[in-house]
Amino acid sequence: MVVTGAREIKDGELVFVGMRLPLLAFQLAKAIHAPNAQGVFENGILRDRPAGKALFTIGDAPCIEGAVWTTTMMDIMALLQRGRVDVGFIGGAEVDRFGNLNTSYIGGRERVQVRLPGSGGGSDIASMARRLVIVMTHERRRFVERVTYLTSPGYGDGRGWRERMGIRGGGPSAVITTLGVLRFDAKTGEMFLQSVHPGVTPQEVKEATGWPLRVSEDLQETLPPNPEELEIIRRYDPSGFWTG
Repeated sequence: MVVTGAREIKDGELVFVGMRLPLLAFQLAKAIHAPNAQGVFENGILRDRPAGKALFTIGDAPCIEGAVWTTTMMDIMALLQRGRVDVGFIGGAEVDRFGNLNTSYIGGRERVQVRLPGSGGGSDIASMARRLVIVMTHERRRFVERVTYLTSPGYGDGRGWRERMGIRGGGPSAVITTLGVLRFDAKTGEMFLQSVHPGVTPQEVKEATGWPLRVSEDLQETLPPNPEELEIIRRYDPSGFWTG
């Protein structure tokens, strides 16, 4: 998942890094194929080089040390509002077939079963980044046909919804999960399975998805990490905190 996430970052891009696995994905992309990418962090940090040590949160000292810019959350969000962020990484408790995310209420606001942390910067990233990469565990209870509460917008009820709602960002481009990689149909905005990770079958992915998931006619196996990528991941996650 870390390696696949890193491959979504292009050289020269401004990346809204987010938490957890994207912390490693950004470090890896910088080291391998995107040396000119820059990372912005919600707490007010902009970096143009990997942190010197392992990161557990965006507020860790190694994330601040050597930063190009240490500023405020408002300044970072202003980059989103100006359309400067090329790609943003977020996750969620629920995602639906059109890439809408729920991090607020399981069961909906009127019949709350579980109260979740809320949006944070997720809705801002999903609304204003030029494209969005979703990273999450693939489970049937998480991959639902329709989220019970829309925290961060994907394609709403299909292509054209974002434009009707006046949402300027480009929308989700990939969902990277524990089982594979999913993309979005250019005409309908619906999610489909593009690749399965080594050892995973399409049927396993379908069974872990709460709607009849479409499978690409050109279904592939996700390219596994190479030795150089693994070495770099272990350098930035030496205790296996994220990958162990």
